[in-house]
Amino acid sequence: MHAFACQMSFRIMLLDSRMDFELSLRGRDFVARTRAFIAEEIEPVEDAYWTEVARTGSTGDWRRWRVPPLLDELKAKARAQGLWNMFLPDAKLGAGLTVAEYAHVAEQTGRSLLAPHVFNCNAPDTGNMEVLWRYGSDEQKARWLAPLLDGAVRSVFCMTEPDVASSDATNMRATAVVDGDAIVLNGRKWWSSGIGDPLARVAIFMALTPDPSKGRREQHSMVLVPLDTPGITIERMLPVMNGFDAPHGHGEVSFANVRVPLSAFIGGPGMGYAIAQGRLGPGRIHHCMRCIGAAEKALELAIDRGASRTAFGDSLIRLGGNPERVAEARIAIDQARLLTLYAAWKMDKLGAERAMAEISAIKVVAPNVLQQVVDFAIQVHGGAGVSADTPLASFFAQARSLRLADGPDEVHKRVIAGIEFLRRGLTKSGKPQPAAAAPR
Repeated sequence: MHAFACQMSFRIMLLDSRMDFELSLRGRDFVARTRAFIAEEIEPVEDAYWTEVARTGSTGDWRRWRVPPLLDELKAKARAQGLWNMFLPDAKLGAGLTVAEYAHVAEQTGRSLLAPHVFNCNAPDTGNMEVLWRYGSDEQKARWLAPLLDGAVRSVFCMTEPDVASSDATNMRATAVVDGDAIVLNGRKWWSSGIGDPLARVAIFMALTPDPSKGRREQHSMVLVPLDTPGITIERMLPVMNGFDAPHGHGEVSFANVRVPLSAFIGGPGMGYAIAQGRLGPGRIHHCMRCIGAAEKALELAIDRGASRTAFGDSLIRLGGNPERVAEARIAIDQARLLTLYAAWKMDKLGAERAMAEISAIKVVAPNVLQQVVDFAIQVHGGAGVSADTPLASFFAQARSLRLADGPDEVHKRVIAGIEFLRRGLTKSGKPQPAAAAPR
């Protein structure tokens, strides 16, 4: 199956462009080496790693969380093999892979809960590094991008808020107001992923910078904030399905009159919404391909478990409707992969804005496919499926959380429908456009 995923050549004519999903030789090399590293270096020690994490990370007291030394050892090995910052398309700072090429790599890393951290390709750092790479000043790149690319520090993205419907980013109440030569930050954020990591040093804070002369989507800013700045308080860590995701964590954070210099604006005041759209495009490809990798792993675990257990005179995997469920899982995974590769290909060729419908489509499809496949795998495993003895419970939490993160399913469906309406000469709400405005 993996050979098919890496080597397939699926060509059709789309308008005047030829769509080709065949990986380059260089892309195949990265996929093969990533797969081998996970199998040989990560999988044999991953259980021991998470057992060590659990010793200090079983409660919400992030001050006690520790990163086992094993992670640094694995990072050093990965870096020595050139399996480092593979998400970044810059050939000098990263691997120089296209979005579509890295998508295949991301699928492999999705099979392991530890692998993205080992390769310095973990969220939210990847998205934050891309923001700094694309929009950051030279000063910001030197101070923050360089150590992030080096793996010396970690970062946080503070966007979601507890008191508003955060599915509409323009609802934000947090503010970033210019006061002389400083920016004053106020507000409360939650689900700030990575805030509990002992290496977390900086956050990107997205907030409202009020300007009545501008539209709703031109009044938000992204601001770089060192986490030791006075006025920042980590209020608590939020459990995800009763687990704290140590040593990473997802926190609720308050900002009270936090002052940073004007140079902390990324791209300038009012650029936040536009930057966010650019940030989330590649990140959604990464998330979705990791979902596909996790679904492949879950299906493998289900088949292996079902084949090794006997009940009522036959192997579990052959009982009842299980063969059909295996077939349905295979179909769903392959469909999700093809749709995600199409979105990645379109992003590479036309840019994230022209691939918006496809990006929203995969954001709905991939986590749902993972959730369905993992649910089946849990059922085959019985009680073991909801324990910590397999990665299935964590995969399920990942899938269910991703149906909310980076926009809930309903918002992405709204985006897709709005684009379809526009193609048919309607407004995004489904009403006929004035004749002069209708597309020809």
